[in-house]
Amino acid sequence: MPKRARKQIGLNMRAALYDDLAKLAKENGQTTTYVLEQAAEHYLRFVAPTQSTVRPEIMAHVRRSVNKNRKLLKLLAG
Repeated sequence: MPKRARKQIGLNMRAALYDDLAKLAKENGQTTTYVLEQAAEHYLRFVAPTQSTVRPEIMAHVRRSVNKNRKLLKLLAG
């Protein structure tokens, strides 16, 4: 599988929030970068669409997809 393109960024966030994030990553054997990427993907996929106007047919597709994959999501999260 080819490597995904990467982009290095500078990040300025609350220290307590970063500490919680780093602790969570360590407890789960993950890198802080991985946890941040997962959080960003979740935000873009599930939060952002509810914060702005999205075509109804797109949201219907997202809801169907989430409902269809709910069991898989729970298995992966557990």
